Amino acid sequence: MPTRLNPCSYLPRRLQIVATLTVFVLLCIIFLGTSNSEDFNKYLDEVPYGPKLQEGVHHAVEGAHQVVDHIPNPFGTPAHKPLPEQANSSSGEARWYSDWKWRNPFSSSTTLDEERAVLPPLQNRPPIYTYYDVSSRRKDAQSKKAEQDLLLLWRRAWWAQGFKPMVLSKSEAMNNPLYRAFEDKEMDKALQNELMRWLAWGNMGTGILSSFLAFPMAPYDDPMLSFLRRGEYPTLTRYEGLGNGLYIGTRGDIEAALKEAIASQALHRVKYIDEAVPEDTIQVDAKHDAIAHYSDSMLKSKYGPISEKLKDLKTVGDGLALLPPLINSHLHLTWQNIFTKGISVLKPLPEHTTIMVQPAVDIAMNLTQCPYSPVPTSCPPNRPKCKTCVSNSVKINIAKVFRNDSQTFTIATVPHPYTIQSLVKNNDHLELKTIRRQTDRDVWILAATKELLGTGLSSFARLPSLKDAIASEYGSSRSLWLTAERPYQKDSEKDLEELDWIFGFEFPRDVQPDGKSETPVPGPERRPDPPKPEYGDGPIPSEKDLQNERSLLEKTKRALGTKAATEVRDIIEAWNLADTEAWKFIRAFNARRRKERRQWEDEESSYLGKGVFDRWVDKITGDT
Repeated sequence: MPTRLNPCSYLPRRLQIVATLTVFVLLCIIFLGTSNSEDFNKYLDEVPYGPKLQEGVHHAVEGAHQVVDHIPNPFGTPAHKPLPEQANSSSGEARWYSDWKWRNPFSSSTTLDEERAVLPPLQNRPPIYTYYDVSSRRKDAQSKKAEQDLLLLWRRAWWAQGFKPMVLSKSEAMNNPLYRAFEDKEMDKALQNELMRWLAWGNMGTGILSSFLAFPMAPYDDPMLSFLRRGEYPTLTRYEGLGNGLYIGTRGDIEAALKEAIASQALHRVKYIDEAVPEDTIQVDAKHDAIAHYSDSMLKSKYGPISEKLKDLKTVGDGLALLPPLINSHLHLTWQNIFTKGISVLKPLPEHTTIMVQPAVDIAMNLTQCPYSPVPTSCPPNRPKCKTCVSNSVKINIAKVFRNDSQTFTIATVPHPYTIQSLVKNNDHLELKTIRRQTDRDVWILAATKELLGTGLSSFARLPSLKDAIASEYGSSRSLWLTAERPYQKDSEKDLEELDWIFGFEFPRDVQPDGKSETPVPGPERRPDPPKPEYGDGPIPSEKDLQNERSLLEKTKRALGTKAATEVRDIIEAWNLADTEAWKFIRAFNARRRKERRQWEDEESSYLGKGVFDRWVDKITGDT
């Protein structure tokens, strides 16, 4: 019989269990009891409890979710994929998607992508053509420079009004199949130049043919400009009073008119194509109030000093050099006359945002300036009863709320939620507890739209109206929206050039704060004193307050561009969904506007003929 080694085996079964538990408890007392209190406390510290235990549970749950998410669920609902990227839909950090649903409060509901803003589809820009033949122009450097300035001014003015301006040359005319039919015919030199314009226009097809001395000077929604932007021209038409300054027509009508001119017996004795074709070939429209044409007859009747110089061969270059500043001053003056109530700089939270809106104030100050004009107090040809700059007081109003007023131009600065919360809290080190418990949501959009939409709407319901004010055809022509993190800098030539193309005239570079009139304005006539709009209705900040705002603004700009602030930025954006959506929308809208123009300029650059003598950009001045 085998020997039993376990003494407990001699005991009954129940006593064996009791004895085993007793031995186990004694061993625990012996070993644990020998540890000192410090070691015991150390062990207790290592035991998770309270926040540590809660954090551990969260990590465990998140890990479990990640594991579960990667397991395909045959019974779950399918998830929609984000919309595919569109071509040319990003610039820097800004990304967008063009869709008719752009007025929806949140872009992510359309794109399923938090980083893409939904913008309205780009408006179709109908082409408008002008003709410039270097070989038929004057060769002196001063005249060439003046004509190139005129062409740049022409392109800029029409682009700002929603068109795609294109400068044609002899190359396009020679590419027209009808060119050979005119090549050997005898005709007046003026008619020859006119036919070359038409041949170049006919080669391009349906569109608008303009003299580079014909400029749009009217509100964006003027009926004539709105008609021209539609790009549908039922008949070949010229405009009474504009001479050969502006024509509209389709390819078929243009070709038919050219063929009529070829067959005309009067081709050798007329100066204009209208005289060489039957009367019913080109219709005449008397409605042309939106267009100013600086023809020879107009210069003679209204701008005598310039006309006199153009008559004399010795001073013709001086006369041409005076045309660009004259036309530019009239474009700027027309803009000022459209917005009779002045400029409104939006400042919804005036106690903390003086430095943030200062770039907008600088833009407003420059827009109120009177540009130099060689013919002081003159008006555009199509607006003989204008208010001249010396007698027109352009007001600047610092407004706490956005007002949808057609006679007021609005300049708004929209901050990122991290920026505005830092300024409001006077602290750029925002923590989760501060954001969730001590921060109001969407403070900027609620304050800005308080008067327009009242106080009863949620911040989400305000987004469609705000987007409409920013990006609709009506709103975008009456406002300029900036982001606080990328304002237009007054010392940046690239930013100032961007404003040139937005407004359609050369944006004034210098502000004269002394209120004195510019030469050659007569002495007794003075411009109004410039406004002092720095603070608006808010309290006047001390120099220390301004310095603190400036420091906070710079810190938030740097922080938003670093990875360290990503977590806090994500939390703030999630807490301020409406303010974030507005900021991303404006950032994308401005980025797309810049990209659209630069792409168009890149396309046109190959046709500008840099260094090629039969094109309008010559080696004398280089790029425009």
